[in-house]
Amino acid sequence: MTLDRRTLIQSIAGAAAFGTVAPRFSYAATSGDRRLIVIILRGALDGLAAVPAFGDPDYARARGAVALPREAILDLDGQFGLNAKLPTFKALWDQKQLAIVHAVCSPYRERSHFDGQNVIETGGSRPSPTGDGWLNRALGPFGVGDPKLALAIAQAVPVILQGKREVSSWMPPQLPAVDDDFIARLKAMYARDPELRSALDRAMEVGAVANATGGDMQSNAQAMRGGRGYRFEPLAKLAANIIAAPDGPRITIMEVGGWDTHQNQGTTQGQLAYVLDGLDKGVKVLGEVLKPIWDRTTILCFTEFGRTVAANGSNGTDHGMASVAFVAGGAVNGGRVQGAWPGLRQAALYEGRDLMPTTDLRAVFKGILADHMRMARGQVDSVFADSASVAPVAGLIRT
Repeated sequence: MTLDRRTLIQSIAGAAAFGTVAPRFSYAATSGDRRLIVIILRGALDGLAAVPAFGDPDYARARGAVALPREAILDLDGQFGLNAKLPTFKALWDQKQLAIVHAVCSPYRERSHFDGQNVIETGGSRPSPTGDGWLNRALGPFGVGDPKLALAIAQAVPVILQGKREVSSWMPPQLPAVDDDFIARLKAMYARDPELRSALDRAMEVGAVANATGGDMQSNAQAMRGGRGYRFEPLAKLAANIIAAPDGPRITIMEVGGWDTHQNQGTTQGQLAYVLDGLDKGVKVLGEVLKPIWDRTTILCFTEFGRTVAANGSNGTDHGMASVAFVAGGAVNGGRVQGAWPGLRQAALYEGRDLMPTTDLRAVFKGILADHMRMARGQVDSVFADSASVAPVAGLIRT
């Protein structure tokens, strides 16, 4: 097998970050020292299961076998509720630190995971092969060319952060810890190669913060693997310790999979309950570790599209259209469900099967960039091509 330069750099970075002690690192500051954490929910979250519209007279009939029983719904406002697997989200709602945008969707109107994720990450109106992410384009006003402004907690930089501006990525590898002699040999080997040496230095810096504040990395890495696969909570704790550093990254990307619930979606039990519980626990630990900077933090969670309103024959749901977006954090002006509600009567459904989209997901992105990251409207519009008619969702962030 032949390794290209990028793969080699990532391999070196991963090995070096594991079990390494090194000096602290410094990230570029944005206006007001605000932190933005973007969590992509990959696989298409069933928004009607996460935020059930139990007050809609057609809810129980339309959802059928996947309608949540009333005791599994945490009431928000008499119309909408939260899945009982999201108690942390409910606590944030009660503190007015959670805003919800329902019936939200990107401009994409097909049902391919690959294309749907491409659209939400590139910020366009259709799938694009460019690999140029909207959040990378938004980095310009905050530090062009500084790889320490934004961090992806992932094996490789996701599309949303790919582009002209350099960023960093990190993931705790599941490898044996390396010793000081190994690190010394790497440094000597790449002393004359600026790109490889820079990757090594950045990995060591990030790994050092995770080691110093997040406990034993090998134990944490093992904790991320359970009998049912990927666990979000331990990774969120490691990420939070890096973000919470006084000079931590201002923008962080994370990913949570497991939302493609074609089978055994269930209600109070099943695949969806499991991943919702993991997401809730991950957000809880983010809030706990980020307490010193919580009032300047916004967490944005979104997915590529929703799922069918009705259950399929396998106690699951199929690829749909509109879903839900969550905006949480101490900087958030919460306690509201935003977006026009289309209703669940048969005639109101998209193509007779899906929740009808009423809010463009780019409007949520724009609202966060404008109000939390303090970008001017012209700058925000330039990040998203052909979107001048899409107004930012207002009022998501405290002023």
